[in-house]
Amino acid sequence: MVRRSVGTALGAAVAALTLAACGTTGPAAGGAGGVTVWALQDPALNPVEQESIERFNSGTDGRAKLETFVNDPYKQKLRVSLGSPNAPDVFFNWGGGNLAEYVDAGKVADLTPVLEADPELQSAFIPSVLETARLDGRYYGIPMRGMQPVVLFYNKKVFADAGVQAPRTWADLLAAVDGLKEAGVTPIALPGAQAWTELMWAEYVLDRLAGPEVFQTIRQDGPAGWRDPAVLAAMTKLGELLDRGAFGANFSSLTWDDSAASTLLAQGRAGMMLMGSWEYSRQLEANPEFVEGGDLGWLPFPAISGGEGDPGNVVGNPTNFYSVTAGAPEAATEFVSTTLHDPEYVDALIAAGDVPTVTGIEDKLAAAPNADFTTWVYGLVRDAPNFQLSWDQDLPAADAEYLLTQLQEFFLGNLTPQAFVDALASR
Repeated sequence: MVRRSVGTALGAAVAALTLAACGTTGPAAGGAGGVTVWALQDPALNPVEQESIERFNSGTDGRAKLETFVNDPYKQKLRVSLGSPNAPDVFFNWGGGNLAEYVDAGKVADLTPVLEADPELQSAFIPSVLETARLDGRYYGIPMRGMQPVVLFYNKKVFADAGVQAPRTWADLLAAVDGLKEAGVTPIALPGAQAWTELMWAEYVLDRLAGPEVFQTIRQDGPAGWRDPAVLAAMTKLGELLDRGAFGANFSSLTWDDSAASTLLAQGRAGMMLMGSWEYSRQLEANPEFVEGGDLGWLPFPAISGGEGDPGNVVGNPTNFYSVTAGAPEAATEFVSTTLHDPEYVDALIAAGDVPTVTGIEDKLAAAPNADFTTWVYGLVRDAPNFQLSWDQDLPAADAEYLLTQLQEFFLGNLTPQAFVDALASR
């Protein structure tokens, strides 16, 4: 995920972070205790991460380095590298099923002994978040960024000009879509060239209709679970939103990586955008007048009347993790166990608009410049009955890739709701 920085050192720090398009040194190539750290590109948070590495280096032998990658290519690059001698020593991940693949293959170091030996480290993080990287009773990751629920962002000025209300229910959402269309505004900015943004809609609609149990059955029991009637109902409802023209005519050409959809929202050419909480930081970086002027609004995903899902549930990424590659130098474990709950690192995340997953930071969030948003996010996650990890991170990589492909076909109108269900259930 990419975000924005409030820090004054943004330009210099970002410039110092070079996109590593080619292979990097791995556990063996790092040599002499060197630690290569892989993370996603994020203009807001990469400087924070770089500063953390510099603090670590200043207290050791100065051999850790950060390499960053854009979202979609990163997953493939990581998958390939972890089966080769060019693996990183520390790597960014989302926990869940994606991480489980690497654990099952013996590619990830077990961090349980480190946590058990350091109760202060284990208690530094919200337990439910730390659990996302706990597999078969063992811990394989330490939270390294903030909590990232998916949020419905909206442009308050656009809504006011169109005379529509912020949607609290599905009926409200449909009314807002109609009102915004009448006002000549694309109702919802959807960066549909990247299917993971479409997945957010499917995740929330299914959750609101039937709760988290349906997907949990799919994850645990396999593809047949997609035949649960709730999946067809959810896709039918989502199809109605598509047919209503909620996403405009050009969504399939928009990406999130190049800020195209974010710009539509900020410039008032779109009314809403469903996106991870990291969107706040991006808007703060790219369109500060939009945020600071009070026109950026945010809401939980609307409730669906008659749905069995708790409207307090959230989906998204509980957080991101750093995991240590099996066979990495000891300094890699030292890095993840000492830097990620360090007060300077936590303060820098908050200053960048992030909401860290560490415990006891309510006062810090309330005193921070972005308190309205960060305290809202913290409360949303703290009070959520369930926080579902994004499906594409919770399923094995091959299954997730197939799901995203079928979902994109659905959004393009090439699959009916029933055909979508059949495709996934018959895999």
